[in-house]
Amino acid sequence: MLAFLADRGSRAKWVTSVCTGSLVLGAAGLLKGYKATSHWATRALLKDAGAIETEGRVVRDRNRITGAGVSAGLDLGLTLVGMLRDQAYAETVQLLAEYAPEPPFNAGSPRTAPSAVKDVTEAMFPDFNAKARASLFRRSAERPA
Repeated sequence: MLAFLADRGSRAKWVTSVCTGSLVLGAAGLLKGYKATSHWATRALLKDAGAIETEGRVVRDRNRITGAGVSAGLDLGLTLVGMLRDQAYAETVQLLAEYAPEPPFNAGSPRTAPSAVKDVTEAMFPDFNAKARASLFRRSAERPA
């Protein structure tokens, strides 16, 4: 899969991902030297792929566009529509989707979540991050250049 992504991504007009998908792009070598983001609890792993870890819901660097957590996928999609067409068309898509976020809680970011909620969430990721680092980035290092 990583070889397939590396091949297609090397000649794609746009290379995009959302959430931890950026870790897969990184393991395929597609984020070396690019600014990128991921879910906040995994973003530091991007450095293992040679990416420039960047905070943001949507991060664009040349033809690479990465989104933070899953909900940033809608923001990434609207950003891309705006780039491929224009802002008015992207706004039309936004209205058609009735995308007007009004979250019921203000816990959608590590900056706004209560400490206890952040602690519980962070406790979910050490095993995931260790496995991702061992699996994805070990395999990418073994892949022929």
